[in-house]
Amino acid sequence: MAGDVEEFIQNRNLRRPVLIGHSMGAKVAMTVALRSPSLLGALISVDNAPVDAMLKSDFHKYVEGMKEIEKAGIRKQVEADLILTKYEDALAIRQFLLTNLVKIPGTNSLRLRIPIQTLASNIDKMGDFPFKNPDEACYKGPTLFVRGTQSHYVADDVLPVIGQFFPRFVGRDIECGHWVISERPEEFRQAVVSFLKDLEQ
Repeated sequence: MAGDVEEFIQNRNLRRPVLIGHSMGAKVAMTVALRSPSLLGALISVDNAPVDAMLKSDFHKYVEGMKEIEKAGIRKQVEADLILTKYEDALAIRQFLLTNLVKIPGTNSLRLRIPIQTLASNIDKMGDFPFKNPDEACYKGPTLFVRGTQSHYVADDVLPVIGQFFPRFVGRDIECGHWVISERPEEFRQAVVSFLKDLEQ
């Protein structure tokens, strides 16, 4: 996935964009920064760290819910939400997961934009991080790490590792779980805007 992002940046002649990613997307963004540091102007990692980590069991149940949605041949988002209520109580998290629904061209049906079977068969590897040694790869550009204080993905004991891979990082804690953007959208927006404004100075 990091290679796809690098290719996207290069093919569109984007000049040193700020790359932001949440969860697995954060690991992709960090990987791009470490593989191709000259491509980026800055990095924002949302609730993930540059370490191997076990995924919470929530991810497995979300995949099961999305597989059920895929099999159901739904036509409306409300139908998909009804299925997901069996797997997740929080509306904000269900809404975030349902952003993966897209209309099938020429039909009234919806499908998932992500290859759910591929995701399901690789979920145990999704918590891995490809870089192990900060002496071999380092991103010295401006970096923001946003973490949910009720999430376990960016624990205090990994902060030194973050500092080794990303020596210019600043951290921002938001009182929420892993789904930072859905749970606390305004606080998240403020953290990102503040970081971007600091880059302009």
